[in-house]
Formats: sequence, structure tokens, C-alpha cells
Amino acid sequence: MGKLCSQGCCGWAELGREQSSSEGTPWECCRDGCLTAGLLLGQQGQSCARAVVAGDVLPLNGVLGTQLPGDTPLVGARPVLSPLWEQDRWLEPMGSLWMLKAVGSWLSLLLGWDTVSRGCWHSSAPQLLRDGDGDRPCSDGPFFPIHPAPNSKFCPTAAASKLEISMPAVVEVEIGGTARIECNFYIPENASYTYIDWFYMDRSNRQVRLYHVTASGVLEDDTDYKGRLSLEEGKALSISSVTVQDARTFMCQVGAGSYGMGESSTELRVYKVPKTPEIEPSSGGISVRSNEVPEIAKCLSRNSFPPPNITWHKNGEQLHPKENEVMMQSTLTRESSGLYTVSSVLYAPVTREDRHSRYHCTVHYWLRGQQHALESQEVKLNIFYSTKHLKMQVVSSSALVKEGDNVTLVCEADGNPPPVFSFFKKNLDEWQDLSSPESDGGVLNLHDVNKSSSGTYRCQSLDLDDLSQKEEDVDLVVNYIEGVRVKMEPSSNLREGDDVKLSCDAHSPVALNYQWSDGKGEKVGEGNQLVLRNLTFETSKTFSCKVMAPSVPGLEQSKQVFVTVEGKPRIVAISSPLYVRQDEVVNLTCKAIAFPRPTVQWSINGTAHEYMDNQHIASNLTVRVSHDLLQAGAKCRVSNTLGVSEKHIQLVDDSIRKDQKSTAESQGVIIVAIIVAILVVAVLGAVIYFLHKKGKIPCGRAGKQDITKPEARKDKIVVEVKSDKLSEEAGLLQGANGEKRAAADQSEKYIDLRN
Repeated sequence: MGKLCSQGCCGWAELGREQSSSEGTPWECCRDGCLTAGLLLGQQGQSCARAVVAGDVLPLNGVLGTQLPGDTPLVGARPVLSPLWEQDRWLEPMGSLWMLKAVGSWLSLLLGWDTVSRGCWHSSAPQLLRDGDGDRPCSDGPFFPIHPAPNSKFCPTAAASKLEISMPAVVEVEIGGTARIECNFYIPENASYTYIDWFYMDRSNRQVRLYHVTASGVLEDDTDYKGRLSLEEGKALSISSVTVQDARTFMCQVGAGSYGMGESSTELRVYKVPKTPEIEPSSGGISVRSNEVPEIAKCLSRNSFPPPNITWHKNGEQLHPKENEVMMQSTLTRESSGLYTVSSVLYAPVTREDRHSRYHCTVHYWLRGQQHALESQEVKLNIFYSTKHLKMQVVSSSALVKEGDNVTLVCEADGNPPPVFSFFKKNLDEWQDLSSPESDGGVLNLHDVNKSSSGTYRCQSLDLDDLSQKEEDVDLVVNYIEGVRVKMEPSSNLREGDDVKLSCDAHSPVALNYQWSDGKGEKVGEGNQLVLRNLTFETSKTFSCKVMAPSVPGLEQSKQVFVTVEGKPRIVAISSPLYVRQDEVVNLTCKAIAFPRPTVQWSINGTAHEYMDNQHIASNLTVRVSHDLLQAGAKCRVSNTLGVSEKHIQLVDDSIRKDQKSTAESQGVIIVAIIVAILVVAVLGAVIYFLHKKGKIPCGRAGKQDITKPEARKDKIVVEVKSDKLSEEAGLLQGANGEKRAAADQSEKYIDLRN
């Protein structure tokens, strides 16, 4: 690389020009070159180039290069289309007039310029590279370095022939975090620094040194920052555990011997993101009739730095102060920690419609040049307003109210707070007060309502805010059934065999149906009349008429009637015949039915017990069986005012019954044997007849055979029935007293079957 030239040019600023080489031919320093429209013009017959420094103004058409926002690398330029540019040479214009024309032709480039930072410019291929970009660092020629710009707002294209220092204008860090402040500098000819000092500006705007850095070492001064400072790579200053007090200006001073001394500064800004704001609505409620602008809510934001700003919103829209209507009072408090607490109170008028409105506050704060916001939760207000509409309704378990129901009258008002309610019932021309402590909430309970509960009810509301009253009426209709009665024709002196007609009647404001059932609950008829024919003592004594209202489910009443049939007693059961043994104790039973109630008498003496079941009477007589009782039996006599009935009870000796039973069994066996013999003879006769028809047996007189015995009496058919087992026959022929019969009685028996 060649040496730098620094000469004034056209009164713009100092220019840093660098002598380089092209194809082995050294370049001379430009003497009268000028920067015109961002381009450097050289002398006639010479090639000239200069170093591009940070802060240079470059055209956006890509002549020298372009810088993108942030840390985006600088991109290469396109070839220049100007007649003044030829590869990496500037052509000297011919004469001053041509010079003026050239200057005029480049003025259009001033419409859009950008600023480059550090990098390098390639002389043969127009492109702008960052330091160390790719595989071709700026140290590999032929590249020209782009040096930091001097800290001077009056020199956009200052020369790079002196010490230059570059520091960020502002560094932001959150309280409690670590701040890093860089100090970048350039010393011509790659010379070394003599010292580097770090300072901060105190409240009196005096410099207080923090570090003194030389080639021999680093000296840290005894300040309040001791223990929180460190020097990082590139001699950058690092401050840990940043506090509010660290928000100040820090300076970097570099000494470079013969190149002089330079310094620059950075403003350290600290911040603390505020906590989510807390909102508290006005307690106790707000009246729409308030004469003063009421307080709506309070908003509080804690622990922020620097102080934030609070705005108010209603239903999502920001509220703005308005004289005598919307007011916001803010209070800023600095805590001992140095952080700020901000509170704001919103005052605004309210209307009835604001009962549905939602309010919230928002805290706004700045961070790294951008505005941020935190919103509180939304709150609703308790607005006081008078009643506009009053509604009263009947609440019941069924659509139509019936007697016996529980009914609730509910009164509702749209005022807030709810008004005081009172209930009344109209009786003729007067209103009966039904209010009670329980009805203050707008609810009146009516239990087990009846016909008299029907009528007009009134609800009256009283607003305590403005003492205004409103009234609302409702009619209560209680459906009922009354006067249920059952008529019986004839009404008395019913005898067995008579007919009776039952009639049922009732009164109700709705249509009625009738249904009849007997004492067992079984349905026996429908309609308001029931005819019972041919009455007996067994006819049900109880009949029920159920009256129903089909249009009112559940509305029904019942009425019972008793049907009594009179007549003389009728004995329906006796214990006869009764098998007994002499001298044993037995129970004689006699059961009868009658009305009026009969009496039971026995023809013998004993202990009697009577039982009644509806119109049935049963008598049990306990006696000891004697010989006379066995012979005569007993008599049951039942009587009432309408007649007498009696029955005889026969007593049978149980031993005789057993003998008769044995005889009957023997006779049964004989009958079975006879039937079997008849069947055998019938089958035998059928077989002989069948063989005769087939010609198997001759039927001539000479050929007739006598198949019966005895021969003397061939005109009779006799079947012999003999028992194979004398023991069984003996058993069947036993007498009634259990004794065996004589042997002569056990001979063979013949039954003549001719007849």
C-alpha cells in the first residue's frame, strides 16, 4: 500500500488519498483533485484513488456500494456508467469548461445517497466488502480500506490521516443486567495506542476515571463501580448488575503519541419493564344522577424505569381528557430503589348504558427505541340507576294453576340497586297488603292455593335513589272442583234382587269427566251415573266417584257412597258332614250373611265364638262328641229382623266311614275285574267271527263245536273270574270291621253275561 495524501479539495473537506500501484506503475498523489457529487476527480494523465471512510456519502445507484440497515453486510457496486470512470482510473477532464459540465452531469446523483461503515473497496472489480469478508481480507490487495469516519458533523468525507474513535451513541440495558460499551479506534499506519482511559460523567458534569490502560498493564481506579467493572476483548467496558444510578455518559479516550489524542462517548440508558398494571374500580357504585364527575377507577403500575405513561380505555377505545367531563389524574412516585410507581385516577360521567361497559388501563414504556404496552384486566362498574320497567309473573309447577298448588309471584325491576318491593291483593275496592320481610326481594309465595286465592295481585317498587314508584298487576286464576256429591236412588231399604242408580255431580269453571270404581279400586263405569242391578249381599258396599278436569292435569276429586243390601240371613257355609270319634272335642262352624246383623244360635250346648267380616258372620262352637250327638247331630240357626235360616250339621262316626271306605274299595276291584272280563270276551268273539268269515272254521251243524262250559247248559255264556292269589282276594273280601270272611265265601264266582 502507498502513502496517504491529504489536501483540501473544492472547499468540501479534507480528503484522504492513497497512492497505490497498477501494473507495476506507481501512482502519484492527486494534487488538485475534487470530490464532485460524491466522486473524486483526478488530474490529467494520472490515475487517482482515495480511501473511502465511514460516513462518506455514496449514491444509491451502486457506483461505490450500498449499506443495508443494521448489521447487514455491505454489497458490491455495479460498474459505473459515467464517462469519468474507466476501470479503476479517474480521467482528467479537458479544460475547466468540461470540468463544469462533468460536475453538472453528476449532480443528479445527489438525489439518493447512503452512508458506508467499515469495509474495503476493490480497485479492479467495483465491490464493497466488509473487513475480513469471505476468503479475501482487506489486507489482500489491491483493496483500499474503509476507515472510521471522524466524530465531526461538519466533515462527511474527512480524511483518514489522523486518530479516529467510534463509539455507539446509546447503549440500553435492563436494570440488573450487564452493559457492554465498545470503543473502536483507528490509528494511521497501524500505529499502536499509548493509553486508553475510560471515564464517566458525574452529576457535576466532571470526568471520573474508571480505567487507565497502557502497554504495561491495566489500572482500575477506586470508584463506586469497583467490583462491577471489567474490560473485555477490544478494550470494551463491561458493567455488571446495572442500577438506576448507572444511567449516565461514559467516555473512551485514546492517546496515540504523535497522532494525538481522541475521545468519544456513549450514553448508557437503563430500563426496567413495569409490572402489569393493577386496576381497581370505584367501590360502592356510581349514580347516574351524580352532580359531580365521579371517580371511575384507579390504575397502578409499579417498579418501572424510566417512568411510564398510563392511558385509559372504555370498551376498547382510548379515552382522552375533556374539560369538565373526562379527567385523568396521574401521580409519579420514586421508590427508594430508584424505580418509579405511577398511578392514575379516571374521572368520567356515567349513564345507564354504562352498566355493560368495560374499562381498563394501559401502561406505555419505551425500550430500544420502540414503544411497548401492558394492559390491565377489564372491570365493570356498579352503576346506580332508577327502574324503567317493572315485570310481574306467576311461577307454578304447572302451566295451569290448580287448587292445592304452591304458587310464587315474582316481581322484577331493571333498576340498580334493586328497589324495595311490596305486594297487594285486590279485595272488592280495597287492596290488601301482603308484604312481608320475605317479599322484599320481589318474591311472594302462596302455599296450597284454593278458589279464594284467585284474584288480582299488584307489585309496587320503590327506588331509594330517587324515591320513584312503579306498579304492575297480574291476575291469578286457580282452577278448582267443588261440591262433589253422590246421590243414590232409592236411597234406602235395598233388598237382594233390587236395582239402584248412583248419580255424581260437581262444580268447576272447566269441563269435567266422571269415573266410577268399586271398593277394590277396579273401574266399574264412566259418566256421572252408575246403575247396579240385581243386588246381592255380595255386591260391593263401597263405590267411588272420581271427578277429573282433562284440561287441567292433576285436578281431580273423589266422593264415596255406601250401598247396603238388606235381607234375611243366608247360611253360606257349614261344617257338615263332620267325621268324628266319640268323646273327642270338635269345632262346629256355621257362616251366614245378612243385614241387619244377625244372631247365631246352636241346638246344643258348647263354647261359641263369633266373627264379623263386613256383612258375613261366622260362629264356631266347641263341643265334646257324645253318643247322643252322634245320633242327632247339631243345628245352626241364624236370624235377624227380616227372617230366620237354619242348617243341620251331620256327625258321622269315623270308624264306620273307614269300613264303608274299605267295602267301597273291594267293590271297585270287582267292578274293574268284570270290565276286564267283558273286554276279553269281546276280543275273543271278534277273533272267532273273523276266522269264520275267512273260512278257517267250518260252520255246519255237524261241525259246530261247543266252546262253553258246562255242557248241560250251552245256551248260557258264563265267564269265570278267579283270583290267582288267595291272599289278595282275602284282602279284598275283608269285612267292614277288618275281619276275614269264611272260606266258603272265597269260592269261585260266576257272572251270567247273557243278559
